[in-house]
Amino acid sequence: MKISTKGRYALRVMIDLALNSKGEYIALKDISERQGITVKYLEQIVSTLNKAGYLKSMRGNCGGHKLSKDPSEYVVGDILRTMEGNLAPVECLGSEEMACPKADGCATLFFWKGLDDAINAYVDSITLQDLLDHE
Repeated sequence: MKISTKGRYALRVMIDLALNSKGEYIALKDISERQGITVKYLEQIVSTLNKAGYLKSMRGNCGGHKLSKDPSEYVVGDILRTMEGNLAPVECLGSEEMACPKADGCATLFFWKGLDDAINAYVDSITLQDLLDHE
């Protein structure tokens, strides 16, 4: 499993908004300058986060983006899954449609399931506030 730049940058955007908004909307160009991410790429990330309900957005001169809830209410695993889809380490665990026909006799399936459980338990145990507190 490898987290893409969209997943990593989504966490950076969420942290940036939590640290800098103070209840105000933040323009993408300001986030772009602080994070070193192009505005065009940020637009894609923010669009996905917005559709998921993680952000509030406002157009216009004083527009921008801010978190829709308190940082303690965001689970890192949810943010990553929003950006990445399933975090399963192998395709056969990714979805029911991809169920492997060899699963009944697979000697490694218990390992992959254990790894998947460990990954999900870890990413679901950390909130955005935990990341902020660690900063």
